[in-house]
Amino acid sequence: MKPSTDEEALPPTSVANIHAVAKLELKALRPRSSIDRITERVTRAASSPLFSVVHVLWFGGWIVMNTLGPWRFDSYPFNFLTLVVSLEAIVLTAFVLRDQSRMAQIYDHRAHLDLQVNLLAEEELTTILSVMCGLARHVGYDPLADNPKLEQLLAHTSVKALANQIQRELTPEKSAE
Repeated sequence: MKPSTDEEALPPTSVANIHAVAKLELKALRPRSSIDRITERVTRAASSPLFSVVHVLWFGGWIVMNTLGPWRFDSYPFNFLTLVVSLEAIVLTAFVLRDQSRMAQIYDHRAHLDLQVNLLAEEELTTILSVMCGLARHVGYDPLADNPKLEQLLAHTSVKALANQIQRELTPEKSAE
């Protein structure tokens, strides 16, 4: 396959990363059951402008027909319409919740992958920083003299300690009881 002009402008590593991410996305979309595909179609249809327009026309027509029309099969307060709309809402809610659950699984997978990449990048950057400090010392320069935070940046980052600190920061202090 011949690369497009946009692809030619990108570095080969970026193109490889894009292909890897696309492959992961396609893999996440493939193992869908028939109910998942139906759920996605129903959810997509229910969120379309056409769905809203059809329902406004349907409800309006129903109300007009049952208040002004000659054949009134569901007079005010439109109990049958209420039943139909309630049942439709229950069914649509089930479809939407199932679709949202599947999307949440995909997003959780992406978040785990993102966390792994970020941890790897942090480890790589710490290693690069350590090598750079070693080179600086080798040529007679003390990098810690100009940047006191450098020593902290060279230390291993504990994910557990970070998570615990975030949890402490986000937990509201108990008021005096």
